[in-house]
Amino acid sequence: MDIGVVLQNDPPARVVIDLAKKAEAAGFSHVWTFDSHVLWQEPFVIYSKILDETERVIVGPMVTNPGTRDWTVTASLFATLNEMYGNRTICGIGRGDSALRVLGLQPQTLAQLRESVQVIRGLASGERVTVRGQELQLAWASASRLDVWVAAYGPKALALTGEVGDGYILQLADPDIAAWMIAAVRRAAEKAGRDPAAIKFCVAAPAYVGDDLAHQREQCRWFGGMVGNHVADIVARYGSNGAVPQVLTDYIKGRQSYDYAEHGRAGNTHTTFVPDEVVDRFCILGPVEHHLKRLSELRDLGVDQFAVYLQHDAKESTLAAYGSQIIPVLP
Repeated sequence: MDIGVVLQNDPPARVVIDLAKKAEAAGFSHVWTFDSHVLWQEPFVIYSKILDETERVIVGPMVTNPGTRDWTVTASLFATLNEMYGNRTICGIGRGDSALRVLGLQPQTLAQLRESVQVIRGLASGERVTVRGQELQLAWASASRLDVWVAAYGPKALALTGEVGDGYILQLADPDIAAWMIAAVRRAAEKAGRDPAAIKFCVAAPAYVGDDLAHQREQCRWFGGMVGNHVADIVARYGSNGAVPQVLTDYIKGRQSYDYAEHGRAGNTHTTFVPDEVVDRFCILGPVEHHLKRLSELRDLGVDQFAVYLQHDAKESTLAAYGSQIIPVLP
């Protein structure tokens, strides 16, 4: 199983770049960042510097969306980085949450997401694609290759992932929910005539190595609120009748509001509705042995990568613990 890391693009950008370098030195395979250009700094500028100062890690957004940039611009960004640094990028993409809502916009439709996956991947891989009735090709990008991994929770988005995604991103680390979601993607892939084994599966969630569980929970409770934003959209569309696992629909009943100014931040005051049980299920907390146990469970479900959300007050010590005590011994 690969181990990646997910960073926020908080200024100064130099800190993000240095954490990426430390992650590579510790044995992490991927460096992902949020992509919400009003809340944080523009990621693609930072990717160029990360790639320039590292040799091996794969870099990309977790996740971008089809709404804040023209799809051809997004494809060109990836293809340019690939030309400069040798196909070391990856595209995580979803319908959009914070990046669009802070602009007063709604997440993109599934139809727009589906088309954007095909356009971005095709153009960034040197292929001819049709966009708004125009046949386009990045003629200079013939050597570029890009995989697109789709982030999803709802049944139709999971089906879309199985039909067109190179990979699936699940943003929570509960093995029972992961098994449910992965099975849904695999069924959709098989129904679409694709090989389900060809799809990569990534679970992403906060991980915090240490012994003070109460403190770790408070540092990571924000994550349940972030997941709750997506689940609230699903409940509004499908109701709470089994479209997603019940544990997801149950815990958001206490959700009242959400302030994107605190999005993805420890101490988020709008996530008090998230109970300790959900924090423990969605995140990986506690001593090293807890992490190894959960990661082994996820690996056995077919998860190819666990990506550590590093938005808490023990970034460097958690990186170091994974590098010295988890990555080298993870079966």
